[in-house]
Amino acid sequence: MVYNRQPENPSKSAKAFGPNIRVHFKNTFETAKILKNMTLRRALKYLKNVIAKKEVVPYRRFTGGVGRKAQAKAFKQTQGRWPQKSAEILIHLLKNAESNAEYKGLDIDHLVVEHIAVDRAAKMRRRTYRAHGRINAFMSSPCHVQLILGQKEEVVPHISATDASADKPKKKESKKKLKRQKAKMRD
Repeated sequence: MVYNRQPENPSKSAKAFGPNIRVHFKNTFETAKILKNMTLRRALKYLKNVIAKKEVVPYRRFTGGVGRKAQAKAFKQTQGRWPQKSAEILIHLLKNAESNAEYKGLDIDHLVVEHIAVDRAAKMRRRTYRAHGRINAFMSSPCHVQLILGQKEEVVPHISATDASADKPKKKESKKKLKRQKAKMRD
C-alpha cells in the first residue's frame, strides 16, 4: 500500500492500513484527526470513552447539522458527536499497529500516533424508491484509513526554577541606579 507519508525512522515505527472500510468518511475523518500526536494508550482509552459517551469527538471541518455538546468545550469547540462505528474501526486499526510494533520489538508504552490519514474511497451504489415511481441514488461513503505509530524518544525533563537560577550568571545592575539608592540611604 502507498502511504501518504513515510515514517521518519522506519525501524522505530509501525504501520497499519484499512482499505475500503465501510464506515462514514466524515465521521472517521473527525475521529482520526483528534488522535494525532496522542500516545497509543491514551488514544485507545479515548476511543473507548467515545463509545461509552464519556468523551466527545469535536467536529471542526464537517460541521453542517452537527449538534452542540457541552463535552466539546474540552477541545475549545462547540460541536461534537460520538461516532460509535468510526471509533470501533480505529480501535481495531490501533490494535493492529500495536501488534505490528510488538512484532518489531518496539516499546509499546512509548508509541505515539505519528501520522493518521483518512481518504475517501470509491462510493458504493444502492437505490432508494421515491414518490411517483421515481428512483434516486443511495450511496455509501467508505474510506481508506492509514496510520503510523512512532516510538517517542525519552522526554527531556524541564529545568526547575532552582536549577535555572544556579546556572544563570548574576544580572548586572546599572551604576546610575546604585548611586541613586546610596543617595536615598544617606538622606
